Order: sequence, then C-alpha cells, then structure tokens
Amino acid sequence: MADSPEDRTARARIRDAALWHFGEHGFDRATIRGIAETAGVSSGLVRHHFGSKEALREACDAHLAEVLRQINERVRADPMANGVNYVAVARAALGPHQRYLARALTEGGATALFDKMVELGQQWLTEDDARRADPPGTDTGTRAAVGTAMALSVLVLQQQLSRVLGIDITGTEGDRLLAGALIDIHSRPMLGTEEAAALRSALGLDPAEQRRS
Repeated sequence: MADSPEDRTARARIRDAALWHFGEHGFDRATIRGIAETAGVSSGLVRHHFGSKEALREACDAHLAEVLRQINERVRADPMANGVNYVAVARAALGPHQRYLARALTEGGATALFDKMVELGQQWLTEDDARRADPPGTDTGTRAAVGTAMALSVLVLQQQLSRVLGIDITGTEGDRLLAGALIDIHSRPMLGTEEAAALRSALGLDPAEQRRS
C-alpha cells in the first residue's frame, strides 16, 4: 500500500517512531524525548504536532484504523479474492506494528482500531444475516465485538501459536496457514441450527432478548 504525501512528513515520522517506542517500551515507559530522537526532530516539534503523549497514542491508533479501513475496502471490492491472500495483505500493512498492537491491547489501548474492526465486522454480519435461513441468536454488535477480540488475540498470542504450530506465523507460510484455517473455521460451522437451538434452550438464552439491533 503506497504511502500518501502525509506519510512522508515529519508528523508521520513522529507517529511511526511512537509506534515503535510504544511497542518496545509500553506507553508509560516510552518518552517524548526518545520518540523525537528516533524521528529526527525536536521534542518541541512532537508537542507542537500532537500536544501530549496520550494524543500521540491516539494518532497511532487512528492511523492503524485507517489502514484497516483501506484493506477492508479492497476486500469488499474483490469479494472472491482472485488469488489475493488478504491475511497476508493485512499482515504486511499491520505486521511492522504487531508489537505495538499486542502491547497496546494488553494495556487497554488500540481503542480506535478495535472500534473500527467492530464497525466493519457489523457491516459484514448485517449482510450475512440477510442471507441466513435461521435468525441469529445475538445482535451484530455483540457478535462483531466478540469476533474482533478473537481475531486480535492472534496478535497477542502469536508466540504461542508459532510454538504449537511449529511455524513462524508472522512469515509467508504462516499467512497461508492462518488463511486456510480461517477459511475452514468460517466455512464449516461446528453446530447445526437444531443443535444451536437446543443449546440456547438448555442455557435459557432467548434469541429475541439477545438481539438488540
């Protein structure tokens, strides 16, 4: 994905330096001075552009959310993939920032990215629900939020996944393995509609009450 003119500015260099420092040191330990040195600018320029370290983190999150939005647009424009591994595309775009994302998620950050993923997930689920023969048991917002948490857990648990699978999931072969697994998971439901209904009944779950949208 080509950089926009904005991505060649001092502001973008500061943002990228912050992504690295927050990923390596965590938000609390990262410093404006260290970020400025990595970006090749003064601390004053960092504060001029962003005002505070918190605002800088918000800019980092907003940037990654925008990258994700652009990838989603490409997927929606090419629903059959046509040979494109969009797991690899997303990893290529977000991969350099995996340490940032993993640390931010465990620290309660990456809010803009999480919210964008939920928003985009709701769009896909709404379209899928319209094609379903059976009504879903929960609303799109709940399912999108849980699905987002599950998807992002791969970033947090990538070392464990690589260990168990015996392959570096951050590499090309890892992308292929993850894409294949996701296709299998989403194309072959573990429960049939009758089994799902029986489980809801046994747990006292009323689909009508759980669908809030």
